[in-house]
Amino acid sequence: MTVSGAGERSRSRTTLTGWGRTSPSSAYTTAVTQPDDVMEVVRRGSSRGVLARGLGRSYGDSAQNAGGEVLLMEHMASTHSFDPDTGILDVDAGASVDSIITEFLPRGWFVPVSPGTRAVTVGGAIAADVHGKNHHAVGSFGMHVRSLDLVAGDGTVRTLSPESTPDQFWATVGGMGLTGVIIRARVTLQKVPSSSLLVETQRCDGLDELMARQVELDQQHRYVVAWIDCLTKGPRLGRGVITAGDFAAVSALPAERAADPLAYEPGRKVPTPPFVPSGLLNRFSVAAFNEAWFRKAPRSKTDEIQSMATFFHPLDGVQGWNRLYGPAGFVQYQFVVPESGAEVVRTAIERLSAIGAASFLGVLKRFGDASPAPLSFPMPGWTLALDIPTGVVGLADTLDDLDELVAQAGGRIYLAKDSRLRPRWLPAMYPRLAEWRAVRDDMDPHGVFVSDQFRRLQP
Repeated sequence: MTVSGAGERSRSRTTLTGWGRTSPSSAYTTAVTQPDDVMEVVRRGSSRGVLARGLGRSYGDSAQNAGGEVLLMEHMASTHSFDPDTGILDVDAGASVDSIITEFLPRGWFVPVSPGTRAVTVGGAIAADVHGKNHHAVGSFGMHVRSLDLVAGDGTVRTLSPESTPDQFWATVGGMGLTGVIIRARVTLQKVPSSSLLVETQRCDGLDELMARQVELDQQHRYVVAWIDCLTKGPRLGRGVITAGDFAAVSALPAERAADPLAYEPGRKVPTPPFVPSGLLNRFSVAAFNEAWFRKAPRSKTDEIQSMATFFHPLDGVQGWNRLYGPAGFVQYQFVVPESGAEVVRTAIERLSAIGAASFLGVLKRFGDASPAPLSFPMPGWTLALDIPTGVVGLADTLDDLDELVAQAGGRIYLAKDSRLRPRWLPAMYPRLAEWRAVRDDMDPHGVFVSDQFRRLQP
């Protein structure tokens, strides 16, 4: 259904979900292309609030607003300026990581932090304070934002920066879109010598070996990540494959790549079938995949040349891969615990393996220092992320139990991935929550900006 009125842009009633395809809700969506569009909708308001949405890659309900207004930001994506002396890019919030890489990697520049997909907007990357394989070296995305422009609850535009408005800036970074609508940002890109990476691969037979080796590789490489098999038990529990890399110098490239070291080819996307039956990814199919993937990896290999797309975003090569879990969707469960709580990683794998929670996407990383943002997810320690089909018997109770263990260990879950956390654990996991709420209430005293996740997590 499409409705319109005098002075309004056309808007549609649309059913939205997160990338996990769970908990759909319906909202009035408006595709915006300029700041005036955003200001108009915010000033008009709604009894159910307003929310910005990027490319829909949050896994749960954080970019949904049932019955309210949702601003579709992806067409507000212009590049305003770039300073090659400082690397500072001035860009609209709807611009994607993919578009930035496509434009600037051939010129020798790369995003400072890249999540596991290129299909993320700049505004979404700031609102979720996304992290990448290099958090231990450079921190989260918000650490590289010099300033941002925000449409506040009164419909005016404010410019925020870490120096001039630190409380408001850091409440917005990681603030899940609840302090206002980010419309533009200045982000520092990083200079790179080529579009290829020099990669080291290590295959580890169990969790202890994998974690010990990962600590070592973090000291040697800028980018480090481990794929982990979460269906194994006994001495093989937590076996996995670590890949660590750095952008390759031109001198390290073979002749054909050295001739054009910054050439960028994202590769063709393989489409998923239009219909995937429920249960395709089950304990048995994923166990077979995990075994093949583990055996395929070399025991130890160094100095392998990989493309940027292969190293950073392998799943972007599969169009609509979230449909592989069938119409019921999946839960992505991601938590971080401090070094002192590393045993929670083992417990999580044991308990999820015990109920047959099949995840072919198990990712283990180590984080470095946290950002100043009160709701930023990364903190020093270990983070485990798993994709789990929703139909696993006992999954809800198991994840509830793991939430408690994570909170007791001083850890937290990632709000950009969350679709089911109970409100009682939010203050424990984010001890600066009250501080964030005070700043948010000052920025948006009438509660204009709302999401389904925000409502769900209210005490």
